Amino acid sequence: MSGLSIAVVGAGIGGLTAALALARQGHAVSLIERRTGFSEVGAGLQLSPNASRILIDLGLGPALRRVATEPERVAVRAIRTGRTIGEVALGRFMRERFGAPYWVIHRADLQTILLDAVRSEPSIRLVMGRTVEAVEDGPAGASLSWVSAGGAHETMSAHMIVGADGVWSKVRQALGDTKPPTYRGYIAWRATFERSAAPAELSGDETGLWLGPQGHVVHYPIAGGKLVNVVAIERNPAPVEGWAAPGNRADLLARYPSAAPALRQLLALPQDWLRWSLFDHPAQRLAMGRIALLGDAAHPVLPFLAQGAAMAIEEAATLASLIAGPETGIPALLAAYEKARLGRATRVQDEARKNGRIYHAGSLIALGRDQVMRYLGPEGMTKRYDWLYGFRIPG
Repeated sequence: MSGLSIAVVGAGIGGLTAALALARQGHAVSLIERRTGFSEVGAGLQLSPNASRILIDLGLGPALRRVATEPERVAVRAIRTGRTIGEVALGRFMRERFGAPYWVIHRADLQTILLDAVRSEPSIRLVMGRTVEAVEDGPAGASLSWVSAGGAHETMSAHMIVGADGVWSKVRQALGDTKPPTYRGYIAWRATFERSAAPAELSGDETGLWLGPQGHVVHYPIAGGKLVNVVAIERNPAPVEGWAAPGNRADLLARYPSAAPALRQLLALPQDWLRWSLFDHPAQRLAMGRIALLGDAAHPVLPFLAQGAAMAIEEAATLASLIAGPETGIPALLAAYEKARLGRATRVQDEARKNGRIYHAGSLIALGRDQVMRYLGPEGMTKRYDWLYGFRIPG
């Protein structure tokens, strides 16, 4: 199909990728964003080969290589003792096995690269400061209404609407899914600091994963290796408000009182911490009529498989690829999109939840977990996810 007018709601990683991929197929895209500008805040994120391959195919490889880091391994350690539990092979093994790199990158760097590419496409109109209030489907087209930052109410029509508006998606409600996401009992703390300040044993080109019954910690170099991104997960029955609630360093350290010295030192380095609550929501519908969803708007996923951004990127590319196919009508095309994605999205959600249980296992289950990691070895741990990292766009 060619020459469609498409409205993409939400200019996060998924929305930017979708706008770019759809414009490259010859469509006129309106990218609608609630924010009035793009800030530089945000945590790091992981771009496994299933996502990096797509971004490279979009021509973003050279820009990404300048700011991304390619860890050689994931080093898995016990929080309390610092003992090495196992490893996961990344680096060269990933590239040779899957034909694309496993990168870690600052979210702001990826956003900037995507935004520059979007702004260079004449067929993309970026509309900022508009909060979408309603989305409607119709036999000849879809429409949405929004309120601007100045309070003005406006409407627009399009052949198709793509909801990439995150966990609390307004577009998802238009598909009849009005149940809110579920808080899963975890709060994530995030911060960055200068890599030169990291403890020597934790300053290498690797991702660190520390496991314990009350939470876990992940850290890796970003910003071309200049900074370290660290995320600490704590169990907590009560969620925090928003996506960037301030966190007190002393409170975080109190959550890890008996952590290994190197980890305690690392957690004490950042002056400023931000917190957000972890939600997910079962994947139920990804499309209906002329309306489609992608990423967190369709299926918020816990970060314990590092696939939130990757799923949104996969879905953006899958949608663009299907629209490039034969003229079958938009509702039929989007039904094919849902069929292509729903099972995979559900499996990723299930695996992420399972990883949360494994990461925070008690002593007996943790003993079995550790034995499995040692038995499989670094390359065996990676091969477990052939189904995930080996993804390619159908057709």
